[in-house]
Formats: sequence, structure tokens, C-alpha cells
Amino acid sequence: MAPSTNPETALPLDSILVGDCITRMNSLPEASVDLVFADPPYNLQLAGELLRPNNSRVDGVDDDWDRFASFEDYDRFTRAWLTAARRVLKDTGTLWVIGSYHNIFRIGAALQDLGFWMLNDVVWRKSNPMPNFRGRRFTNAHETMIWCAKHREQKRYTFNYQAMKALNDGLQMRSDWTLPICSGAERLRIDGKKAHATQKPEGLLYRVLLAASDPGDIVLDPFLGSGTTAAVARRLRRRYIGIERDAGYAEIARNRVAKVVPASDADIVVTGNRRDEPRIPFGRVVERGLIEPGTVLFDSSRRWRARVRADGTLVSDGSQGRIAGSIHQVGAHVQGAPACNGWTFWHFDAEGRAVAIDVLRQKLRTELH
Repeated sequence: MAPSTNPETALPLDSILVGDCITRMNSLPEASVDLVFADPPYNLQLAGELLRPNNSRVDGVDDDWDRFASFEDYDRFTRAWLTAARRVLKDTGTLWVIGSYHNIFRIGAALQDLGFWMLNDVVWRKSNPMPNFRGRRFTNAHETMIWCAKHREQKRYTFNYQAMKALNDGLQMRSDWTLPICSGAERLRIDGKKAHATQKPEGLLYRVLLAASDPGDIVLDPFLGSGTTAAVARRLRRRYIGIERDAGYAEIARNRVAKVVPASDADIVVTGNRRDEPRIPFGRVVERGLIEPGTVLFDSSRRWRARVRADGTLVSDGSQGRIAGSIHQVGAHVQGAPACNGWTFWHFDAEGRAVAIDVLRQKLRTELH
């Protein structure tokens, strides 16, 4: 896929670059990237072949890119690429890095030493992990991701809280995610063998990008491998920059991404954070003529009623006497409750159907956007 260069930032958007990740990142403009997702070498320190009980060989990670002469060498490499990643991150950007027990603690210490501010550690619990064939340790059934801001004083960063809650059936998303490892049709293979030893599942990257980026944001993966980050970014209409030092892997990633069909603009809209939405007084609904003065509102069970006045207040006559006030005050009073969300409590009649007045607020918010 040919690079699409942005003349304002000279960024090679929607492209996969071949080369050393540190050199390539240092060639990018400073503070130009919204999100970095990094899946660096784990430095597994494997000694000899790993065999199953039947003596068949386990197809593990024994590539040269995962070999380091010492922990000191690995730490120097880690600090160098993290420094380069921090330079290209915008002041509102965040970084995600994934690892196992072999390396994630060393990376965590380096992150803090370099000034990053940790927001969460997220445990990816594998629903179908590889068993421990020798039976001498627990089955290694998880990996850890660290999500961090660029610096401690950073007040603004993207977190689509409501979208994550919606993705989790209305429950607040926790920091332990149960997802399967990459397998089946999703696993890329060449002549029957894995195209890349550590291909991550698209579901994992889908959740990361949906949580911490918005459509049009620039996502950088300095260890692109077989291209999962780029593929999911294209699908969700994020711009991407992938860096991969192995030309063979880079070609696999390009071919993979080229087959991805981006979602439509309408389909990538996610549930917004309510605190970011503009405040709409009920009086605005009345002055726009969406609700006429004199309209009778009622609760969903039609037990309580109130009449709309021209200034956007309500008046209700009930067993507790007449009450006039805001949609929230009157809603609380008729119920004898300490508080009430009048937008969801009060309804109006629309061709015989009870509709919450909140739909009128959303209509005005849409017009503002």
C-alpha cells in the first residue's frame, strides 16, 4: 500500500515502513501521533526445544528478533524505543504496551523512569491458552498490557468509557479481558505454518482502539509484525503507521490490510461520554416548539402528570399539593424522592405512544454537532 503523506505533518499515513523502529520513529515529526500500541520482543530466554509429552515439537517463539545477549541489552533497547515513542506522542496521546512475565515488569519500570504516567494495567486472560507441557509450572494463561499517559500532569486523553460500557452489555468494563488467542481462520499461515509466531487476535486490538482512540486518530505500531494493529485501525477508520524491520512480515501485513473493508462513517459512531455532551435546558426544547406550552407530560406508568409552562418549568397538582419547578424538581416531588432525572422520567404522547422527553434533547444535541 503506497504511503499517503499528510502535507501538514509530513506523516506517512496508512503505510507500513520497513526498518529499525527507533530510527523510523525518530524520523517522524514530534508530537504527531494520538496512540501508540507496542508489542515488543518479549525476550523469552528459551533454552532448547520445547516438546509435548509425545515428543512432538511445540511451535514456539525462537526467532532472532526475540534474542538479547543480556537483561542489560534488553533494558537499553526498551528505553530507546520508549523514548522515541514518547517523542512522537501528542500531549493528549497514550501508549499501550503488551508483554508477559518475562519482560512486562522491566518495561513498567522503564515507563515510570521515562516520565510516563500509568493509567491501568489490563490483564488479557486467554480463554484457550497453550498448556504447560512439562507440568512443572502453572499454565501461562495471561498477558499484561500497560496503558499510560505521556506524563503525570496530562489532563486530557481519549477514553471512550461509555463505548466500553456498551461493549460490555451495559456494565463498566473491567481491567481483566477474557479473549481467545489467535487461532483458526484468523491465524495467518504460509505453507501450513504460522506466518508470525506472536500474531495477536484482532479482538484484542479492537477493544484497545475503540477504548483509546477516535475515528481519524493516528495510531502507530512500532512492532507491526503480521499487521493486526493496522488491519483493525483501517477497519475502524483510524489512520495508521506501522513499522516492521522484517521485510517479509511487512509484505504479509500489507497484503492483509489491503483486504480490509473500512466500516462506514455511520457505523463507527460509538456511545459518547455524557459529561462531554453540551448541556440542553428543557426550556430550549420548549422555545424550539418541540414541546408546546400546555402539553401534559406523564411518567412511563402514567401515574403522575404535569403541565408544561412557557418558560420550560412544569406545574403539577397532586396529593402533596401544587408544585412548580424544573422537570427534575417536579419529578422528584411527585414521587416523594430526593432526586429525579426529569429527562428520562417524563414522557409525552406521540401518536398514542409514550416517548421520553430525552429524545428531544438528543435531537438538539445532534443539531449542535
